[in-house]
Amino acid sequence: MRTPRRLEKGSRIAVVAPASPFDRKSFDDGIAELERMGLVPTWDDSVFERRGFLAGTPKIRATAIRKALADPSIAAIIAVRGGYGSAQILPLLDPSAICAAAKPIIGYSDITALLTFVTLDSGLVSFHGPMLEARLARGNEGYDRGSFERALFHAEPMGEFDAPGVEAITTGDFSGPIVGGTITQLLASLGTPYAFDPPQGHVLFFDEVGERPYRLDRMVTQLRQSGLLARAGAIVVGELPRCDEPGGGPTSRATMADLFSEFPGPVLLGFPSGHTNSPQQTIPFGVRARVVADRHAPRLVIEESAVQ
Repeated sequence: MRTPRRLEKGSRIAVVAPASPFDRKSFDDGIAELERMGLVPTWDDSVFERRGFLAGTPKIRATAIRKALADPSIAAIIAVRGGYGSAQILPLLDPSAICAAAKPIIGYSDITALLTFVTLDSGLVSFHGPMLEARLARGNEGYDRGSFERALFHAEPMGEFDAPGVEAITTGDFSGPIVGGTITQLLASLGTPYAFDPPQGHVLFFDEVGERPYRLDRMVTQLRQSGLLARAGAIVVGELPRCDEPGGGPTSRATMADLFSEFPGPVLLGFPSGHTNSPQQTIPFGVRARVVADRHAPRLVIEESAVQ
């Protein structure tokens, strides 16, 4: 697994729209937050393209990413928002060019399709972290700046996350490369040339938003029946906001506890990355992570540097 070059003050970061269009105020607020971190955001007018529920045609969206990869002055690439459409651009991207460019690519939600392509097809560490809309645009309420900077600015292991709301469903201790994303996107890739295909002995992270407990059960059942779940040595589940049954039980957390009660490795629940109610933590995908599912001190630890 290749690690991208680290960011530093003054690094230029390309802002792209691989999926859906976005609110201009959120865009402007997110740009301002990148600038407060000392980064220099750059974009071209194609980021404002509109085609119904998409931010332009697949060709327009993919071209912006290819240009950023080829531009030696660009240090990293960040998505404005998710929504829908990232999978459409994958046939228009070259995995070898992504790996050779060695630039951090940052996003979550629908951008899961791109992150999986970057890490599992291209062999480059990617970053499950904040985008402009809803996260960077809200400043400290939307994302955890500490984990973002530890992941992307420092060529050393991130270490342990500060995530007090995490609980252990099963106990244990396991280390392996962490991969994953939004579970809807992981499952949508199956049966395609870009199918989620993690290695044996990985740490599986997944999150979701606005999916009722029976749908979460259906998704985990599909993961299990596909054989993918058996490849994981540990599981980390997100906060699952707006996933409880309207008006009462079952809750999403109770559903996860039941589904993973007999999983043979450690399982953590409530980790604040991806869709969260709390400030979003940044997880590097492709590096070795340790899951310690201790009833009293459950934790996720990144044991390898995500950048060089």
